[in-house]
Amino acid sequence: MQPGGVRDLKAMLTGMDPRLSERRWCFQPLPDDAMIPDTAFAVIREGEGMCAVLPAEASDPDAPRFARITLQVHSDLEGVGLTGAVSTALATSGIACNIIAGLHHDHLFVPAERGEDAMAVLRKVGLDAQR
Repeated sequence: MQPGGVRDLKAMLTGMDPRLSERRWCFQPLPDDAMIPDTAFAVIREGEGMCAVLPAEASDPDAPRFARITLQVHSDLEGVGLTGAVSTALATSGIACNIIAGLHHDHLFVPAERGEDAMAVLRKVGLDAQR
C-alpha cells in the first residue's frame, strides 16, 4: 500500500469491504454559533450555514434517517474513480447516496430502508472488479 493509501481503482474496488453500521444518522442544521455535539460524526460548513451528521436518537424525530456504510479500504485522497463507481452503481439501483470522505475511509449515507440493498450493490461492484 502506498503511504497515503490505495490509488489503483481496481484495488480500491476489490478492497472496499463495506460495513453497515447498526446506528442510524441524520443531517441536522446547526446555528453558526452552536457547540458541536460530541456525538457528531461530521460537521459541514457551507455558505448557507452549518450542519452536523448526528445519531438519529439525537436528531429531530422528523428528520430523514440514513444508514452509514464505511468502505474499509484505505483509499488515497487523490485516488480516482472510487466514489464515481460507487455512486454510479447505487444510482443505477435507484439508491440515493451522500458520500463523506475521511482521511482513511469513505463513508456512504443511504436512506435507512435501503441499507441492505446498498450493501448488495457494493458487494457486487467489488466482485465484478475482481474479474
